[in-house]
Amino acid sequence: MNNEGTISAATLTNNPAAAGTANNKQVTATPNEAQRRYVNFDPGPVTRKTEIPGLLLDFNYGVRLVVPQGNYHVRFMDKDTSTILYDANANGAFVTSTKKYYINFRVEVFKDGQLIYTHDLTLKDKNVHIRYPVGTLGDIMAWFPYAEEFRKKHQCNVYCSMSEELAGLFKPAYPHINFIKPDTAPPDCYATYYMGIFFPATDRIHQPVDHRIVGLQKTIPYLLGLDVVERRPILTPSDKPREVKEPYVCIAAQATSQAKYWNNPQGWIEVVAYLKAKGYRVLCIDKEKCHGAGRYWNLIPYGAEDFTGGRPLQDRVDMLSHADFFVGLPSGLSWLAWGTGIPIIMISGFSLPHSEFYTPYRIINFHVCNGCWTDSSEEFCHSNFTWCPRHEHTEREFECSRFISAGQVFQSIDRLMADHHLDPKTKQQGRNK
Repeated sequence: MNNEGTISAATLTNNPAAAGTANNKQVTATPNEAQRRYVNFDPGPVTRKTEIPGLLLDFNYGVRLVVPQGNYHVRFMDKDTSTILYDANANGAFVTSTKKYYINFRVEVFKDGQLIYTHDLTLKDKNVHIRYPVGTLGDIMAWFPYAEEFRKKHQCNVYCSMSEELAGLFKPAYPHINFIKPDTAPPDCYATYYMGIFFPATDRIHQPVDHRIVGLQKTIPYLLGLDVVERRPILTPSDKPREVKEPYVCIAAQATSQAKYWNNPQGWIEVVAYLKAKGYRVLCIDKEKCHGAGRYWNLIPYGAEDFTGGRPLQDRVDMLSHADFFVGLPSGLSWLAWGTGIPIIMISGFSLPHSEFYTPYRIINFHVCNGCWTDSSEEFCHSNFTWCPRHEHTEREFECSRFISAGQVFQSIDRLMADHHLDPKTKQQGRNK
């Protein structure tokens, strides 16, 4: 038995330190705890009735049980590990598990010492909500494939909430998933699971593992109780005519933090020139042609063709699907490109290769400082655009990518082209005949 792993039952009260309140809403434990949280959740009240009058149960933020007045006793168990998670008396209480990710729960309720109710988590044919954050691209590309695996494993009705634009990208290849708008919920929702990497990374309430150790994508199968294998999202191009007829390569040079950039000042200039010399048009498909903060500002690479701007993501998928390959950073457009199935060269020093999807053309220089993002002793600071936890404001700042040379990228380009039998000049000659 391990009651320390759960929120204990509390008599219904307006005390914010209790586990519940009279209106059946979960509340913040203390002001200090609220300040530490990276994100807050409002799963709403428990409304699903059981055959016991006054006893309500759902799994919309962990297991949630409303117990009526009386001499009751509640037990929660994890069936997969044969672990008793909670075992205590309850009288007019709201009882919930500490863990909010997928657990194969069993609930037992006793009254006056007699077992009167048992319930095993049963997702088959139930409405299940998988919630995704808004305002991020790469994360959702990484995490979405597991919604389909979850649906197939449990034979449940999966509803995914996300932006309508992202939902539109997934719908053609995932016809059995129900897509709903953010901040909405499916009818008669039995269970809800929240996708994300939660900060601080030591949070074990919303995620069972540290994303810095297992990688951005593989944190989700742990969270959903699935086989921990890499899964590529499937993105389908539209039937629009190809926009650029000549052979081309897409690049993306912008990112959300300076540590993600390729901070070699000559790098992109030399790579663009190298690709053009091979016969490619080089199209920059970033949303922004200039991005940064403070003392760091990053421009569209010199020599690249300007295809930046807030184009629909489906247009980006169409353009990527016709590219010979993509060169980018550990950012959203790399994950988008991966979903189209084209070869990818990824340049990164701040993360180790396991942090992103596998590509044989992953570029890193291990001779200098590297891997701070995947270092479990370092906590990423979202508000600091120039986050470089080991060397910020020193001459070694961002050396992880400054010391990735254009020559190292040239070698990956040559290897990729040989592996995939690419020759843009031959293609161009064929088109001109």
